Amino acid sequence: MKKVITFLFLVSFGFTQAQQAFKGKGDMRVNIGANLQDGGSGIQGSIDFGLGENFSFGFVTSYLLGVDNFNGIYHNNPTPYYDYKPEFKDRFDAKARINANLSSVIGVEQLDVYPGLSLGLRNFGGHVGGRYFFTDGFGVFTEIGFPIAKYSSNNDVFDHLNNQATFSLGASFSL
Repeated sequence: MKKVITFLFLVSFGFTQAQQAFKGKGDMRVNIGANLQDGGSGIQGSIDFGLGENFSFGFVTSYLLGVDNFNGIYHNNPTPYYDYKPEFKDRFDAKARINANLSSVIGVEQLDVYPGLSLGLRNFGGHVGGRYFFTDGFGVFTEIGFPIAKYSSNNDVFDHLNNQATFSLGASFSL
């Protein structure tokens, strides 16, 4: 029972002490968290710079730490793969992005919902995310990213790793 009361106190304190999630021009937000997807999991880091009341640009990188090795035949290639491991280029991705920050539109200052577009090393894509700030400098975020168009039709064994829907969650910081 003590754990439940402590948890409820912390949650209610976090909501009553919450701060503004996106302030606009000059705002800088950093997200660091886990990246979860089919075939692997890893880390994601992003930074967003406020350009206006509802607009920001930034950069996002991800690196897959745990990736399943491949065994079998791929795309009718007669040579089978045995315990084929992904290289650095298969695990890493970087993107530039723009966001529409909607905290002032939805009327909840502590919650920043941000849909956006990204242009990366492997694809053109989109994302939808949200940040909630408990204090002036610390909050949590979650984000779903998805490809819209791949750059190549190269059907490498690990090409799918950076061309699929991803789910990220973690901590958000205001700088």
